[in-house]
Amino acid sequence: MTTTRRGGLAGPVSGGGQASRPRLRRSPDTGLPADTRLARELLDGLAEAIVTTDHAGVVTLVNAMAIELLPELAPGAELARCPVPALAEAVRQGAGTFDAEHRGRRLRGTLRALAGGRCAWYVRDVTEEQARTDALLAERSRTAFLARAGSRLGLSLHRDQTLRATTTLPVPYLADAAVVLHRPPPPAEDRPHWIRYAAGDGGPVTGVGGWDLTTSVPGLAEALDGDATEPSPWLNAELADLAEVLPDGFGRPGTVLISPMLSAGGPAGALVLIRRAERPGFDQREIELAREFANRAGAALAAAELYGEQAHLASVLQQSLLPPELPRIAGITLAGGYRAAGDSLRIGGDFYDVFATGQGALFALGDVCGKGVGAAVLTGRVRQSLQTLRLVEKRPLELMGLLNRALFDAPDAARRAQFTTLLLGALTREPDGGLLVRVAGGGHPAPLVVRADGTVEPVRVGGMPIGALTDARFAEAEVRLAPGDLLLAHTDGVTEARGGPTELQMFGDKRLRQALASGAGLPPGALVDRLLQLVDEWLDGQVHDDIAVLAVAAAPA
Repeated sequence: MTTTRRGGLAGPVSGGGQASRPRLRRSPDTGLPADTRLARELLDGLAEAIVTTDHAGVVTLVNAMAIELLPELAPGAELARCPVPALAEAVRQGAGTFDAEHRGRRLRGTLRALAGGRCAWYVRDVTEEQARTDALLAERSRTAFLARAGSRLGLSLHRDQTLRATTTLPVPYLADAAVVLHRPPPPAEDRPHWIRYAAGDGGPVTGVGGWDLTTSVPGLAEALDGDATEPSPWLNAELADLAEVLPDGFGRPGTVLISPMLSAGGPAGALVLIRRAERPGFDQREIELAREFANRAGAALAAAELYGEQAHLASVLQQSLLPPELPRIAGITLAGGYRAAGDSLRIGGDFYDVFATGQGALFALGDVCGKGVGAAVLTGRVRQSLQTLRLVEKRPLELMGLLNRALFDAPDAARRAQFTTLLLGALTREPDGGLLVRVAGGGHPAPLVVRADGTVEPVRVGGMPIGALTDARFAEAEVRLAPGDLLLAHTDGVTEARGGPTELQMFGDKRLRQALASGAGLPPGALVDRLLQLVDEWLDGQVHDDIAVLAVAAAPA
C-alpha cells in the first residue's frame, strides 16, 4: 500500500485507487469538535482569558490565559465571591463589563450569555494599549501646555507681566506652588527678589529674599548662575529651607524641582516648582517639560527686559525732544503745539525752538527724516548746533548754511543717510507794531500767513533739506505781519494725518487752510489749540506721525 498527499493531509490509499481519509468526529447538534483535547487546545491558544460559569454562577472552565491573568479563579469557585474585586462586583451588580487594575495589569472584561443560563467572561489584557493611550494623552497635554505657555509668554512684553505668567502657568499642572527667583534691574538693591503663586492664592505674591535662601536650597545658587545641567527633583525638602517663600499652611514640601531660566544674554532667574508631600514626584517627562518651560520663560523675561529698556530709552529721549517752554518777548506773541507719535517707541524728530534776540527773536521749526533712536540723535544734534551757531550768526539764510556745514563735519556724517527739513525765521519788531519776518527754507512745507480778513497766503521759500548735500542751496523770503496777522509754521504731520468719518484720508492742505481761515483774528494760542483739536477729531484715535506747529504774531498794543 502506498500513500499520497492531497491538500496537506496524509492518509492511506487502497488498491482501488481511492484514498481513504480520516474523518474528524463532530458533535451532531453544534458542529463543534467532540474531541475534548482539541477543544482544550483551541481555548488555550486564545489571547483572551475565558471564564465560563453555570446557571448558578459557579466557574466551570478557565483557559490558559485566564489561569495566567486570573490565577485566583478555578472551576468550582463562585464567581460573585471570587477574590478578583472588579469581576466579582460586576457579577453582583449584573454589569456586562468591567475595567480595572489587577496584579499590575490593566484588564477589560466583557460578559456573553450562553445557552442554559450559562455565561462566559472574555477578559483582555489591555495594559500596553492603555499605556500607549495614556502616553498619547499625556503628550497632547504637554503640547497644549507649552502652546498655552508660549502664547501667554509671547504676549507679555512687560517684565512684571512675564514674571506673573511664569509663576501662574505651571500651577496646578506641574506643581502645587511655583516660585521665580530673579535679580531686579538697577537701581534696585542687589538681593534676590521672588514672586510666588500657589494653588489657593488670590494672585502672585512678591518679596525680597536674602542670599542665605539661595545657599540653603540645594541647586538654587547654581540655577541663578545659569548652570545648565539637567534639573533633578529634590526629595524630602525641609520646610525651614523654603518657608520664606511658601504660603502659610502649605506644609512640608514633598518634592522640589529647580530649573535655570536661561536666555541668550545669560541667566534670567531660576524657576522652583514645589509639590506637596501627598503628590507623586516628578518623572523624567515632567522634568523635561519643566526645563523646556523654564527656558521659554527665561527667553520671554529677557525679551521683556529688553523691551522695557527700549521703552524707557524712548521715553527719556522723547522727553528730551519735547519743545521747550516759549520765552516771553516784548512785542511778539508766540504759541506752539506738539503731538507725539501714537506709538511710544516711534521716537519722532519734529521740533521747534525760539531764541530771543536784541531786536526780536529767532525761531526754528524742523522735521528730521526717519524714526527711532537715530532720528532722535540727529534732532538733538540739530538743536544743539542751532543753540551754538545762533550766537555767531542771526541771519536765517547764512545760519542755514552754517548748520548744514556743521552737520557734515560730524564724524559719522559719511555713513548717516538722514536729513532734516527746516524753517529758520528772524522776527524784527517794527515801529508801527507790526513784525518783519525773514524766513529761510530748507525743504520744509511753506509757512502760512493768516491775514486778519481771513486770507491765507503761503510763504514760498523752498530750499534743499539740511544734511542732504554738502553744497545744498537754500532760499529766503520776507513777509510783513500787520497787527492782527499771524504766521503759522507746521510739520507734515498736520497735513498727512490720516482719519476721516468714512475712510482713512489725509487732513490735507485744503482742510488746513480752511481751519486757519475760520480762525482768523484769533490770538496764536487760541488758533493753535483750535487747529490741534480739529486734527485730533480727524484722527479719531488713529496712529499718527509727530505733529509740531508754531504760531507767531505781533503783540496787541
